[in-house]
Amino acid sequence: MPNALLVYPEFPPSYWGFKYALDFLGKKSSMPPLGLLTIAGMFPDNYNLKVVDMNVEELTDTDLAWADVALTSTMIVQKTSLYDVVERCNRANVPIIAGGPHPTSYYDNIKEECDGTVNHFLFGEVEEIFEDFLTDFESGSADEVYKEKRKPDITKTPPPRYDLINLSAYGSMALQFSRGCPFNCEFCDITKLFGRVPRTKSNDQMLSEFEMLYKLGWKGALFVVDDNFIGNKRDAMRLLPAVKTWQEERGFPYTLYTEASVNLVEIPEMLDAMSTAGFNMVFLGIESPNEEALITTSKGQNTSKEEEAGSYLLNAIRKIQHKGMEVTGGFIIGLDGDTEFDSHIDFIQEAGIPMAMAGLLTALKETDLWHRLKIENRLLDASSGNNTDMTLNFVPEMPRDKLIGEYRRVISTLYDPTLKNYFERCYRMLKHMPYTAHNVRSIGIAEVRAFMLSMKRQMFSKQGFQYMKFLTKVLRFDRRMFPEAVRLAVMGYHLEKITRHTVAVEDFRAFLNAEMESFREKIGQFAVKNDDSMHEIEEYVQSLSKRVKSEYESIHKDFRYAAYNALTDFQKSFFDAYLEAEFAAFKNAVAAFTKLQNEIFAELQAYLRTLYERVSSQQAQLHADLKQNIQDTLDVFQESIKRHIEQLFGSLPIPLEELQYN
Repeated sequence: MPNALLVYPEFPPSYWGFKYALDFLGKKSSMPPLGLLTIAGMFPDNYNLKVVDMNVEELTDTDLAWADVALTSTMIVQKTSLYDVVERCNRANVPIIAGGPHPTSYYDNIKEECDGTVNHFLFGEVEEIFEDFLTDFESGSADEVYKEKRKPDITKTPPPRYDLINLSAYGSMALQFSRGCPFNCEFCDITKLFGRVPRTKSNDQMLSEFEMLYKLGWKGALFVVDDNFIGNKRDAMRLLPAVKTWQEERGFPYTLYTEASVNLVEIPEMLDAMSTAGFNMVFLGIESPNEEALITTSKGQNTSKEEEAGSYLLNAIRKIQHKGMEVTGGFIIGLDGDTEFDSHIDFIQEAGIPMAMAGLLTALKETDLWHRLKIENRLLDASSGNNTDMTLNFVPEMPRDKLIGEYRRVISTLYDPTLKNYFERCYRMLKHMPYTAHNVRSIGIAEVRAFMLSMKRQMFSKQGFQYMKFLTKVLRFDRRMFPEAVRLAVMGYHLEKITRHTVAVEDFRAFLNAEMESFREKIGQFAVKNDDSMHEIEEYVQSLSKRVKSEYESIHKDFRYAAYNALTDFQKSFFDAYLEAEFAAFKNAVAAFTKLQNEIFAELQAYLRTLYERVSSQQAQLHADLKQNIQDTLDVFQESIKRHIEQLFGSLPIPLEELQYN
């Protein structure tokens, strides 16, 4: 029987991953790789299957030795980990197949950027192409790319293979009811990937997936991963009563949460049905409280003819909270039409949105925003997929540095080191969110452990005073909500930590920029002096290297991935500037050689030898990965020296071949 290894590459730390909150519960990842588990359900019975979620466990050489084929599914933000997986599979001679949103939209980028080779790509939703691909693969005649011919009927989608994972490693489980969204927000790629006509599963399918997880022993949080749960209002209303009945018969084992559009509040019966079915949280894409920015980005569903956008959105949030459901919100910093961001902070505080996921605008490939910015000549690079890493892949309306500074100010205010503003939002939300039978999680051993760790880590930190003040106020207000207060406090710990280290990475970038400016100024001064003065730069460079290394190592290890690119870019720029200065000094030195005498050649050869020794010394300071990519630069440098000598002295047997870099 063939062995198929399903690998889910690693996510970098982010607001969305809740890594540092999950640690309190002894969990490793927020949710399982639903796409891969669904693919697993499409394999015929004659395959042995193994899932490795790299967010939970390491991908080992033993795993690769076992595998006859490897499959991955990724989002853009996972691309660095994907590239590592591809290279490892190549070295192990394991064919690798890539699918998911990232390969579907960024195929060309993968081909250009990845040092390894992906053998086959599956684009889009694969229910109707997977069998054909597998048949071709088994016969050795598979094409490189397989693409969906149409949007599949997901009532025929097999149930995910939850039995292939360790459920206890996850903070919540995940299942999907619908695909697609009727709205076409300018920045969003959902409609490009899944269409504007939401397709849904049947009630029987959903309840069978609920039952499968229940029989596997899962109880607790369950994420309905739809990008817009109410995109098909009729089918959502058809499902909710069935879910309510199923939950009632089993004592409500699941606390449900999902994503929806703001117009949910215009369907009172939907709000009631969600609340009684066990939903206690909903994520809304709020983006901005400013109407001009919402209209510009085609987010008209967040506005109303009767009210200003901010008032309409605030009232919508209150209606959801009054049904006993927490509102988490997505906010975008950098939309065209947004000229200031105090309004964002004020709105988030007043609305009582504890987990306000604020990110910089990013232009995802093939979105309407991407096409508009391309026409306006404002596109720069491909998106990193991470909207919190303080990088921009387009030219914003306001100056770039000002926008980055405003984003930094927004998140640093929302999640300040004491969490004062965060705890104020938590309490405001709880005051508007009445206790219900379903919106307070049950308390078990894991929750008690989380509370004890929370007391240990938060009470005696900068958060301590605001932490105790918040918990005390909740106990006085409604002690039944105390478990939720603890959960929110733990989430705040995660959000503040992500913010603090994200800002530290941006500080590191600013530090490198300042050091680079200083370096260029100093090395320019050295370059116009004689050869002996070039040795002075060695002490300066050694000091610089120590400073850079110290700053880099001060960054939390989980966030060094974000600083790594800045570090290698700095080292590349530094080395280029250094070689430019060496070449300038070289030209000044050899200009004095005007006679064709052997002793002159010997002197020139000695000069070149010391020059190459200095270059080798500087090369040794570079990061190991960069050393492998610097050879072209060195070759150009050496060729420039050779041409300059020939221009001055003609074709002479200067034995440059004997001079090698270490």
